[in-house]
Amino acid sequence: MRSRTGGRFVKALALTAGIALSAVPGRAVWADNLTDAFIGAYNTSGLLEQNRALLRAADEDVAIALSALRPIINWAVEVSQDYTRSTVSDVVTRDEPSTFFTGLTLSQLVYDGGFSVLGKQSAQEIVLSTRQALLDVEQFVLFRAANAYLFVLEQEEAVQIRLNNVDVSSEELRASQDRFDVGEVTRTDVALSEAQLASSQADLAVERGFLAQAQAEYVNAVGNAPGRTAGLPGLPSLPGSEAEAVALAQRNHPAILSAQHEVRALDLQVQQQRANLGPNVRLFADAGIRESYDNDDNLEDASIALRFEQPIYAGGRLAASVRRSMATRDASRANLLNVQKDITQGVVDAFASFQAASASLRASTERVRASQVAFDGIREEATLGARTTLDVLNAQQDLLDAQLAEVRSRVERTRSAYELLQAQGLLTAERLGLAVQIYDPTLYYNLVKKAPAQVSRQSKDLDRVLKALRRD
Repeated sequence: MRSRTGGRFVKALALTAGIALSAVPGRAVWADNLTDAFIGAYNTSGLLEQNRALLRAADEDVAIALSALRPIINWAVEVSQDYTRSTVSDVVTRDEPSTFFTGLTLSQLVYDGGFSVLGKQSAQEIVLSTRQALLDVEQFVLFRAANAYLFVLEQEEAVQIRLNNVDVSSEELRASQDRFDVGEVTRTDVALSEAQLASSQADLAVERGFLAQAQAEYVNAVGNAPGRTAGLPGLPSLPGSEAEAVALAQRNHPAILSAQHEVRALDLQVQQQRANLGPNVRLFADAGIRESYDNDDNLEDASIALRFEQPIYAGGRLAASVRRSMATRDASRANLLNVQKDITQGVVDAFASFQAASASLRASTERVRASQVAFDGIREEATLGARTTLDVLNAQQDLLDAQLAEVRSRVERTRSAYELLQAQGLLTAERLGLAVQIYDPTLYYNLVKKAPAQVSRQSKDLDRVLKALRRD
């Protein structure tokens, strides 16, 4: 005959199980979601700001290269003293004139075999390469935000499940103690219940520690503490096959595009170093006032000269520079091949991980279903006295473990989906359609590409842009 204590325990256990089952799927729809995490990371990332600044530095290299094609005008002040000693008909004379000059000097490149033009084109390719590198950094920042959000979500679910385990174990201990008091079980059953409660409390403490770590990572990755999470997002649009994903990555991944632009830039540098072996022509001019300290002469002085130079021997430096640029170019070509292979492997790995996570989720869902059926059956058998309280608790523990595995499988499937997006080069703010002010890399470039003078209106526009960037 079944005791009243056992019946009360089974009812309490069923109530606790109902709480456990209802607590897992229900989430607040008004809470923070994955898009919020993406937006926070995009707007607050110091890594993005660092690489945007590096891109602006590359933009300035174009202006610097362009300046080599323009005249250089300086205001100059020169004080000189010449010493001349001559002997004519055994008569030695000495002349030490001193002069002062002030005026403008001009230097203008006329011809250098394309060296300066090639330098400008190479700098432009480096800008394009750096833009793609910035997009790759953006992918890293957004994927880290996704990981941080999913980690918080997973640990919140795990903590809730562990809390329910503690409640179940507490009910078990109370029921075991009641049954021990009326002589239905031994002291061993009570000790087993005490051990189970202690284990549940330890598991809860561990999960809470993981949750604290997840929240700290979220703050670092997103820029603010997480609110109440809104649950898992829907899966993004993914390719239907591995081959389709690989082909898309080879066309679009910023790491590949960056390496391609780098190769083109170094090809241009090889041509530039070869052009440096040829002649160059430069125009020099100056105009100003020249005075002599030896008398009161005051002259308005102007001169113009055209200088032609052809390297004949430079100690081997010029030829070594050509060979060095060729070796650097060859290294960049090899790097491009490596990047392409790495991207392909990354897509294959990510696609396989997504497929495996999807299969794992299906198995975990089936496990939850089967565990629920088993728990319901054992609970009914316990009401008839055919099962012990420990049997019911073990079945409940199996059900909760299955729920925990299902939560982790579902999170892992979402994580692997966004990992596949990143592997294809599609995890960017623009492609995700985030409600943010997308950083426009052409805005700053268009202001500096013509190398504006410091006193120009365009230079003042640049000052305003830089002030706004520093304020942000």
